[in-house]
Formats: sequence, structure tokens, C-alpha cells
Amino acid sequence: MYQFEYHKPASIEAAIELMNEAEDGKFIAGGQTMLPTMKHRLASPTDLVDLGKIEGLQSVRVDAETVTIGAMTTHAAVAASVDIRQAIPALAALAGNIGDPAVRNRGTLGGSIANNDPAADYPAALIALNAIVQTNSREIAAEDFFTGMFETALEENEIITQVRFACPTQASYQKFANPASRYAIAGVFAANFSSGLRIGVTGATAVAHRGARLEAALAGKQDPAAIAAALQGVALPVEKMNNDIHASAEYRADLVKTLTRKAVLACL
Repeated sequence: MYQFEYHKPASIEAAIELMNEAEDGKFIAGGQTMLPTMKHRLASPTDLVDLGKIEGLQSVRVDAETVTIGAMTTHAAVAASVDIRQAIPALAALAGNIGDPAVRNRGTLGGSIANNDPAADYPAALIALNAIVQTNSREIAAEDFFTGMFETALEENEIITQVRFACPTQASYQKFANPASRYAIAGVFAANFSSGLRIGVTGATAVAHRGARLEAALAGKQDPAAIAAALQGVALPVEKMNNDIHASAEYRADLVKTLTRKAVLACL
């Protein structure tokens, strides 16, 4: 690991000022991605700006229609929140199955989505739950936030402050996890709203995305046999699927449909 300057500001304004003054600064939340990257010398920032002491970034607020979670809220806190477990049980369950206890107690919601690993769990939930990402300067719809592999719509030195999730009538997250890392080889988050079904898919392609073809095929379907038949007829773009040592593109395409069936049936 290379030498760097460590900063722990008490406000968002101070954090941004430090970043503006740094030669090559990086924000750090839980450190579950940044620190291993630095240890392997894949990144060598001149400055690390720790967001951990900024007030207001670790919070959970629930009302009749939304769940709002501060960016520095850990996965463990999301999983343990009684309010979240009552409002969106599937979101709490998702958080409780990220990595291992060490990762869950250090990793944060904001850090996860800012890093945007293609196999991370939260992006599927943000997309399915029609979430809004609030930063220090604007609001970004989840479908516009995840732009590519490890890429987001965040501008330079922009800080995520909270994420606002819409409360569905039912929701379920189903993933096929890598047994070592617990990352999703493929994961599907299905959420029912009065306006219809929304599906978020992660792990299968270079970036999490909305399963529009799946939603269209399942519109109005309630019977398990009809759901299975409808999914069988969906042609997913195999050429866009990830193809690696963990699973082939063809396997992931089939896996997405299997996980979608399980998630939708769980909602029913």
C-alpha cells in the first residue's frame, strides 16, 4: 500500500473541500472495496476522505410510501432495522445476505452503489423499488444512476447522502450466490406496485438493469403455470450476459428466468 493522507471531516462541505484540494483523492465509506484495491496496489490515491463521521448519513426513516436510508448506513443496520423489515422485508433480507458478518458490519449502502460492482445486490433493489439517489446537489433516478461496469452518474466529488425507496405491496429478492464471496452470479429483485410489476436484475450483465422483457411477459399473470410458461417464451440477449469462470452466458440467461419465477411466486 502506498503512502496517503487520511482525512475524517465532520461535514459534507468539508469533505468536498478536501477532495478539491487533493491531487488524487478518493472518498471512503465502509472501505470494503477501496482498502483491498489499495492493498493490491491497483489504486494509489494521494488522499482518503472518510465519510464516517458526517452527521445525518447514518439514518433510517419510514413513512406510508417510502423508506429512506442514509448513505453511510451499514448492511447490518439495514438488515436489523425493524422499520425496514416491516415496510420492505425483502430489502432487509437482501442486506442480511451480503457477504459475511465482517462485510455487513462495515460495508454501507452508499459505498456499495457508488462502487457499482456488476454483481452487487443493492442495485437490483434500487431499480425494482423505483429508488431515488439523493446527493449533495441533486436527485438521480435509480434507472439513470447505474451507467456501466463500475460506473455511475455521479459527477466528480459528488457525495451520495441518502436513498429513497418506494414501498411495494410485495417484494422478493432471489439470488444465486458465489459460495465464497456471496456476490450474485445472478440476482433478481421483483416488486409489485399498484402500477404493476418491476424487476431489477444484477450479476447477469455488465451493469444492473431493469428486466423490461420479463415484466412485459409477466404482466397480469397470477397462476404459477402461466408464469412459468410466460418466462419460458422470453428470449433474453445472451450476447449481453457475463461469461466467466463462474457461469457461462447461456447459464446466466436461464438462471435469470429461474430466479425471476421464484421471486414473482414469492410475491404472490
